[in-house]
Amino acid sequence: MSTVLVTGGSGFIAGHAILQLLADGHVVRTTVRSLGREGEVRALLVAKGAGDGERLTFFAAELTADGGWSEAVAGCEYVLHMASPFPMKAPKNEEDLIVPARDGALRVLRASRNAGVQRVVMTSSFAAIGYGHAPQTEAFDEQDWTDLSGAREVPAYPKSKTIAERAAWEFMEREGGGLELAVVNPVAVFGPVLGRDYAASIEVVYRLMSGGMPGCPRISLGVVDVRDVVDLHLRAMVRAEARGERFLAVAGECVSILEIAEMLKARMGGAARKVSTRRIPDWMLRFAGIFDPTVRGVLSELGQVKNASNEKARRVLGWEPRGNEEAIVATAESLVRLGMV
Repeated sequence: MSTVLVTGGSGFIAGHAILQLLADGHVVRTTVRSLGREGEVRALLVAKGAGDGERLTFFAAELTADGGWSEAVAGCEYVLHMASPFPMKAPKNEEDLIVPARDGALRVLRASRNAGVQRVVMTSSFAAIGYGHAPQTEAFDEQDWTDLSGAREVPAYPKSKTIAERAAWEFMEREGGGLELAVVNPVAVFGPVLGRDYAASIEVVYRLMSGGMPGCPRISLGVVDVRDVVDLHLRAMVRAEARGERFLAVAGECVSILEIAEMLKARMGGAARKVSTRRIPDWMLRFAGIFDPTVRGVLSELGQVKNASNEKARRVLGWEPRGNEEAIVATAESLVRLGMV
């Protein structure tokens, strides 16, 4: 078994990755911004199946500083770079997202190269693929890139993921040396929540289940289960065919928020009593966006359907994801189990 570093150990995807790596017998290292969080994160992972945690070590390292990265990667065969800022609402200054995403990726790659790491698997996003384009009916694939130079404005988060991923590939071309890179580009990530630190995409199910969403805006999104995202990372980590490639992580066609609400109503029984299946008119959402920056951040997605293809991940790596409904219901079930709704 190998020694693997997972960056951003308190994160949603990273937590699941650590659990799976430990279950597979690997020695795992992870980074947190402060070792003051080690006890909390370790306790959560042990409670969720990390055994006694003896094969798990924590290091302090931040995306915006050099300190700690060389120590974290020393002796590792592989690095899963999953740490990246993903706020619930758009920041006032987009540089607050762009700088840590880009510079953090370069720090991890540079430290990994210097330490003789074999391969880094970087978590990018569909956000680096499907924004800035005119509406299209065909599915996006790994050849597509978010267009930052077009007439369509790209929000801060997609911009940060695009800039960070492009910087990573440019680094590899210029000065990657013997290091290898593969990239995974998930759509909205759902699935079982481990604790109260969860991905921003989970907020859709949380708000529906808790009654915090009084209706369903005309928004659609791609869905993938966090367990399948981790599975794709681990395949990309060890398979020779993944070297130098990017892989979209998506379960199937987009689903609307209304369809998600209807799934929850049909599958969650009394726990879904607060879920609304009322449609929210576009004009009402635009009005709400005047006062609510979270709402304002999704207005550009009204009426858009951005399907993505998982054909490459299936063909090259043999990846077989769960369906949309299973991922969404698993999210809701975990929120109920944790007493969060």
